Amino acid sequence: MTGADEPVIRLSHVTKTFGGHVVLDDLSFEVPRGRAFCLLGRSGTGKSVTLKHIVGLVKPDRGTVEVEGRDVPRLRRRDLNALRQRIGFLFQNAALFDSISVGENVAFPLRRHTKLSDRDVRERARARLAEVGLDAQYDKMPAALSGGMRKRAGLARAMALDPAVLLVDEPSAGL
Repeated sequence: MTGADEPVIRLSHVTKTFGGHVVLDDLSFEVPRGRAFCLLGRSGTGKSVTLKHIVGLVKPDRGTVEVEGRDVPRLRRRDLNALRQRIGFLFQNAALFDSISVGENVAFPLRRHTKLSDRDVRERARARLAEVGLDAQYDKMPAALSGGMRKRAGLARAMALDPAVLLVDEPSAGL
């Protein structure tokens, strides 16, 4: 396969247990580059655990997890961090920092992972918030937003670095 033909995400025979409870049992799938992919299942069936494998927050007991051709569990910390910059991840609860404004939440990955000027960071954060209909909420604190608005602010943050891959856990929750 050429790079363009290679799946952006590939899980092969992934098994994961927690405390003797099998959460993932021989899970395999591929996500073609440029395509949307949805994991469906009842609560507790391992969807969130699967996403955490993809971003390297959890390692499989068996099997392989590849993103953009890289074996995620075997990556060194520096390489894993570089890969994570190419993945936007929206957690179920949006995972916003309560102590900083909505705008600064969106700006956080830009400040941490780019050399953009403060002005450019603010402009990009405002643009991302506008994309999700929250441009007027830039200076508000997360606690002032509804659950759906927090979820959209989290989506704006997940998209801040223009990720190659966007993972959204429970995309319709709170919307």
